[in-house]
Amino acid sequence: MAPSAMSRWTKALSEAQPVPYWLDDPGRPRPEPALTGAETCDLLVVGGGYSGLWTALNAKERDPQRDVVLLEGREVGWAASGRNGGFCAASLTHGLPNGLTRWPDEIVKLQELGARNLDEIEKAVARHDLDCEFERTGEIDVATETYQAWELRDWYEELREKGLADGIDFLDADAVREQVASPTFEAGLWDRRGVAMLNPAKLVWGLKRACLGLGVRVYENTPALELKSYGAGMAVRTPYGTVRARKVALGTNIFPNLVKRVRAYTVPVYDYALMTEPLSEEQLAAVGWKNRQGLGDSANQFHYFRLSADNRILWGGYDAVYPYGGRVRAEYDDRPETYAKLAGHFFTCFPQLEGVRFTHAWGGAIDTCSRFSAFYGTAHQGKVAYAAGYTGLGVGATRFGADVMLDLLAGERTERTSLEMVRKKPLPFPPEPFAWTGIALTKWSLARADSHGGRRNLWLRTMDKLGLGFDS
Repeated sequence: MAPSAMSRWTKALSEAQPVPYWLDDPGRPRPEPALTGAETCDLLVVGGGYSGLWTALNAKERDPQRDVVLLEGREVGWAASGRNGGFCAASLTHGLPNGLTRWPDEIVKLQELGARNLDEIEKAVARHDLDCEFERTGEIDVATETYQAWELRDWYEELREKGLADGIDFLDADAVREQVASPTFEAGLWDRRGVAMLNPAKLVWGLKRACLGLGVRVYENTPALELKSYGAGMAVRTPYGTVRARKVALGTNIFPNLVKRVRAYTVPVYDYALMTEPLSEEQLAAVGWKNRQGLGDSANQFHYFRLSADNRILWGGYDAVYPYGGRVRAEYDDRPETYAKLAGHFFTCFPQLEGVRFTHAWGGAIDTCSRFSAFYGTAHQGKVAYAAGYTGLGVGATRFGADVMLDLLAGERTERTSLEMVRKKPLPFPPEPFAWTGIALTKWSLARADSHGGRRNLWLRTMDKLGLGFDS
């Protein structure tokens, strides 16, 4: 990248605030008071992101008499649930390619359950008046290289042969640029119904309000410090109190699981994003984008991008940074070298928008596991359930995971708990330094494949055979 281009692109970052755009909202609700003293309940939910909030909400909708308490270590939605891209996908398997590779015999059922789950989210948005800017626009996967365009066409034909192409359209270069005008787009696959766009922070705040309205007792700034058996139930210790519960659901994702043996299954990956100022009518016309779909490119190191309700462009992805030792630290949330890289990529994709400024630049940790999609389980003789490993595609899938946890806690064999995806776990990550070395080699190999026509080297082919990987 030439220095002149670098300075031109990074100039657009000069006034960007290092905070998530979605959370920088004057309408952000005040946190509920922290727990002090002792509480008892039927169900304790630990974690105030999507995973925990959907669990609490669905538990009350299943049984309005159930006494539910939710603990959040800081403020509801402050972490991944409040700063993601707002892509609410039907997929429960981190995309159809991943699901088809790992669970070919169940993929039809997984697709049906995922579509049903997204429909239920849309119904919940209406039922509880969740003012979260929900738009069922779909998503276009775009090819930015000729080889990617051929791969997208081949993939579309494979989906048609398997009867999985319902609602999906292949777009050639002219057709995809008619939807969104970028000189880099060579082709696209438009999933018309399988993805909704929303404001992630407003969704999490709306879920909190709905939970409170149904009688869930929410305590914020109340980290769960210790989990242990207590008589016929469980007890959780907090800084200023304790909660005794018959059952416990853990929705802590990237943060250390209270069931210690679960921790080896996830590692933190730091993801980064930019948000532009609102586009003018002329700038929006230059881009097109009348149907407001979410977009993602087809490279291994991919970008995701979408329009906000006030016509800003969120542009994120590409770098996936794994810190040695898997540490989650606030100082990793801000990474100027990645922001500069993303700015350059943005103006390469949309040269007609040169002069647009970025108002926000942020990052944070998401949890990933070796199969990229969530895993589930129980502990303490079925009194504790957990779900984790969503790998950045949890806006929609966490609602399904909430129902899985509730099924497991009830001891029920359901359509969900019968799935191989639910019954079996991914391979755990190895200890350091092997985890860092393996992830670094995989990232290098993925970048090399992107610059060599998609050709995967021996390391990636071996990882493919083992069912392992590392997502960008």
